[in-house]
Amino acid sequence: MREGIRHVEHVMGTVFSFDIRTPRSPSVTTALTEAVAWLHHVDRVFSTYRPDSQVSRLADGRVGVAECDPEVAEVLRLGAEFERISGGAFTCAPGGRLDPSGVVKGWAVERASTILHDAGALDHCVNGGGDVQARGEAGPGDPWRIGVADPRDPGGLIAAVTGHDIAVATSGTAERGRHILDPRTGRPAAGLLSVTLAGRHLTEVDALATAAFAMGDAARAWTEARPGIEALGVTSGHRLWWTPGFEDIALLPSGRA
Repeated sequence: MREGIRHVEHVMGTVFSFDIRTPRSPSVTTALTEAVAWLHHVDRVFSTYRPDSQVSRLADGRVGVAECDPEVAEVLRLGAEFERISGGAFTCAPGGRLDPSGVVKGWAVERASTILHDAGALDHCVNGGGDVQARGEAGPGDPWRIGVADPRDPGGLIAAVTGHDIAVATSGTAERGRHILDPRTGRPAAGLLSVTLAGRHLTEVDALATAAFAMGDAARAWTEARPGIEALGVTSGHRLWWTPGFEDIALLPSGRA
């Protein structure tokens, strides 16, 4: 079999990795170039660290949504929908200032994955700072296996999610401490060390993982009620819980809360 392609790109202040198992071809190589270019375009449009980005200018009132690229309105619509279904546990206006970053990364990764898939790269995995969109197979008859970091053990794994067309995202304290605020209170979210969501679309599971983390103890019941979503949580007391369907898609430890 001809070799696939692996590529690492530093953009949006993090690392994106592409693992393409479909055999290399001109169309697949071109699609990878387009997917990488897409990520840099997203950074230019949505970066809150660039004063010249469209989102920064929109937040400052220097432009309106109609003057921005259509993707800005799309992301803001998604953010409003996630805010609605999470009861305000997610927002694109933390602290009263526009910041759609909670939508952008997962949405950008999923769109990069679609670019690859539409070009014939049916078997691939795109990882954006630990949040993953996988399509097809890791090998003939083999599902993808996506490790879930253990917030209690730096460098350790707490579970491995398996699947073919699957997205996995984690929100928690392992990398940056308690940086996620509960928009409803303005205070750092408490109750969980991490929560991992798995589903079909990274746009959804990434944003809703942030919402679930902000919910704290209420996340368990909320994720159990979400169609097409499974979850694994680690409480601040170092106990585990997971939704019933998570057992069907993951290799798990034996104990839970």
